[in-house]
Amino acid sequence: MKTLLNFIHCDWTSSSSSTTIKVHNPSSGETIALTPLSPAEDVDAAVQAATAAFPAWRDASVTKKTTIFFRYKELLERHAEELADIITRENGKTHAEAQGDVRRGIEVVEFACGLGQLLKGENLPQISTGIDGSSTREALGVCAGITPFNFPAMVPMWMFPLAIACGNTFILKPSEKVPLTAIRLTELFTEAGLPPGVLNLVHGGREVVEALCTHPGIAAVSFVGSSAIAEKVYQLATQHGKRVQAAGGAKNVLVVMPDADPDSTLRAILGASYGCAGQRCMAGSMVFGVGEAADAVRERLSKSIDAMKLLPTDVHRESDMGPVIDGGARDRLFEELARIPGEGLDLVRDGRKGLPEKGFFVGPSLVDGVLPGSRFALTELFGPILGLARPGDLDEALAWICQSGYGNGAVIFTRSGSAARHFARNVACGMVGVNVGVPAPMALFAFSGWNKSFYGDLHVQGMEGILFYTRQRVVFSRWDDNYVRTQGW
Repeated sequence: MKTLLNFIHCDWTSSSSSTTIKVHNPSSGETIALTPLSPAEDVDAAVQAATAAFPAWRDASVTKKTTIFFRYKELLERHAEELADIITRENGKTHAEAQGDVRRGIEVVEFACGLGQLLKGENLPQISTGIDGSSTREALGVCAGITPFNFPAMVPMWMFPLAIACGNTFILKPSEKVPLTAIRLTELFTEAGLPPGVLNLVHGGREVVEALCTHPGIAAVSFVGSSAIAEKVYQLATQHGKRVQAAGGAKNVLVVMPDADPDSTLRAILGASYGCAGQRCMAGSMVFGVGEAADAVRERLSKSIDAMKLLPTDVHRESDMGPVIDGGARDRLFEELARIPGEGLDLVRDGRKGLPEKGFFVGPSLVDGVLPGSRFALTELFGPILGLARPGDLDEALAWICQSGYGNGAVIFTRSGSAARHFARNVACGMVGVNVGVPAPMALFAFSGWNKSFYGDLHVQGMEGILFYTRQRVVFSRWDDNYVRTQGW
């Protein structure tokens, strides 16, 4: 079985540790690779390589950097299908979901190709008599990214392309469960002409995370994962003087008003709740059927769930939903489904039934009767288990959403502009959808979670990402006019 290598200063090298963790094909359960659990000394070697590469990369011309980024984008486009196949194999997404994962990552690289415009400073002559003022955005140094299993291409590309475009060098720690996509992304960036040491990759688990958060040579840390770990990463890294952006989990709500279009709303709910097997921080975890809408929502969802095809995604492109990431996730979700009747809830569709014989599958599930403030309403399950709640009106729905403590996404389905506006202005979250199932921003906008869905100040993506990976330098200049007069000018 192949043990994967770290990438340090443009060399693929073995980890200093012989301890490994298995990488699975979730559709079959088979082991396809071994990820090394690297020690802190491997992180230090990567930091040394990134530190040595930083001055030359920081000072490289905008033209040189831009050329490399355009080459990288072209290579990603050319290898998009290959990358999607890798994602399906190690993550279990359907092929269409894997294609979307790659596409959203490429969009960030495309955004970074505009680095010449994104990094422009400001200038104001004669800010005071004889004094000119200017400001520039300057690179931080060595940055690090810690990424989850659920988006093997998109989430890493939220981070390293923007950091590198801003003149920084970077160390990526991909999820030990899905390392193969990150390896291929690194290979393609190197093929595009990225100099040695600018992008490094270190595999591992907790020890690598802690080393990245505490190493004195690292200036900034980006993280995406659960809220509990996001908070710990934020606290540890800030205690060691680093900038941190740490995106966590959520309990996102889909609010269905009585006037919502039934067909488009149903399609959006199914995609938001069961897409990627519910393993995303923007998944629809709760559907609120407001007033008379609740019974119709339950009926339509139940019928649609019965019609969904649950097949191994590595061989069946027609599968409607893939497996969860591993056996641990499957067993945890089975336990959640088993306890639902004991909590007084109605298990309308049970995802433990009718599953493929092999692989880590949990079927699409629906739970009715969820009350605000209950354990189910407040717990991110991170799987294809959708709860149905029944608020009496829109204001009650808004009040229930506030109780979760999270703040990633919330959606309303309605034909009423008044209801949509009231919802968008008052819901307690950073990303709002109006008749859109998953309101995840594209690369031009920040992924702006609130409350315990995000720890830090500046979010990933968009101009906030550029600001996070740079710091401002302000210069004020005064020149003596006597020289001008002596020259007769």
